[in-house]
Amino acid sequence: PKLLMLDEPSLGLAPRLVAEIFRIIAEIKRDGTSILLVEQNVRMALSVAHYAYVLEGGRLVLEGEAAELLENPNVQELYLGVTREPSVKGYKRYKAKRRWA
Repeated sequence: PKLLMLDEPSLGLAPRLVAEIFRIIAEIKRDGTSILLVEQNVRMALSVAHYAYVLEGGRLVLEGEAAELLENPNVQELYLGVTREPSVKGYKRYKAKRRWA
């Protein structure tokens, strides 16, 4: 096919199966098939994407090349759980739970 549309292919799968699914998606992409992927697993989705749109509450909040989004501090903190320094989000979580983790 010229276009493959996938809706949450990793939903409910064990991590090993998720890795295998995304290995297959990457292989299909390398073979030249365009892929429209809807996925909540941001890290895996961006690992196979060329370009991505980030939706929050049904609204477009970010878009760009996948490699750029992976380096975006907001994407890292809000969607990948990575922070380089204490953040407002982390502080709010601390206040609510009275612990950092």
